[in-house]
Amino acid sequence: MTILDFHVPGSACEGCIAIGNFDGVHRGHAVMLQQLRSLGQEIAGPAVAITFDPHPIAVLRPEFTPPVLTTIEDRKALLRQAGADEVIVLPVTSGLLEMTAEQFFRDVVVGKFKARGVVEGPNFHFGKDRRGDVNLLQELCRSRGIQCHIAKSFDEAGSMVSSSRIRELIGARAMAGAVELLGHPYRLSGIVRHGAGRGRTIGFPTANLAEIQTLLPAHGVYAGATEINGNRYPVAVSIGPNPTFGEHREKIECHIDGFSGNLYDQKLAIDLLKEVRALQSFSSIDELIFQIRNDVEVCRSTAKSAV
Repeated sequence: MTILDFHVPGSACEGCIAIGNFDGVHRGHAVMLQQLRSLGQEIAGPAVAITFDPHPIAVLRPEFTPPVLTTIEDRKALLRQAGADEVIVLPVTSGLLEMTAEQFFRDVVVGKFKARGVVEGPNFHFGKDRRGDVNLLQELCRSRGIQCHIAKSFDEAGSMVSSSRIRELIGARAMAGAVELLGHPYRLSGIVRHGAGRGRTIGFPTANLAEIQTLLPAHGVYAGATEINGNRYPVAVSIGPNPTFGEHREKIECHIDGFSGNLYDQKLAIDLLKEVRALQSFSSIDELIFQIRNDVEVCRSTAKSAV
């Protein structure tokens, strides 16, 4: 499939568009989406967020592909929550990446979406080798009579909010900081698989997550929450090996406080809220149980305050 073969529904045409990877759909993206929606209302057209799958780097330089913060399905949902009327996922192909900035604007922005408004961030680049920037975008929009707004988003310290910064925080076990920049919890989704079953023997059964597609946080214990059958539960999440039992294999173990039931082979989404502590080895099972009780209490309090 080439980009020109890609179908754009009529409900996504003749409106206002924002193009980007939108990985994480963070607070900077939310500012763009708010402006996108406002401009869409002004021109009486749909607010359309256009994202890519896979990440362009995955096609150009697979070895340098950054781990994603959101799955495509979660990204689409978050973009809609942030204000997009329509979310279109463009399939990334070598043909798409070979298009010059001018070709992309002519064939995609104008040709496929018939855009009447464009909203982008200040670091937006497009076209082959990312040669198109916001200056060229504004020039091309003016030539076609298309409104163009460049949105800026800074955090309290005056730094630009970015997916790269959020990845760094998650990799440093600074989950609360990452959640602050995201503007929403950091979601881990996976399939529940059988583990050693040791948690159940000490009173804290766990759901072991596997097949996670997004960036895995640094080893540690985290407070989170999950929804199962319409009910919300606090979750204590341990990521990494279990040094107390001499295990070195990385695991994602989730104790769902207050839940009992069989989740094996089901998809489970955990919304991480903040870091609790680093992993450590305990000299006895009693010490481990005492610490887990404290961890669960922190998770209960965190989940309650996040409602």
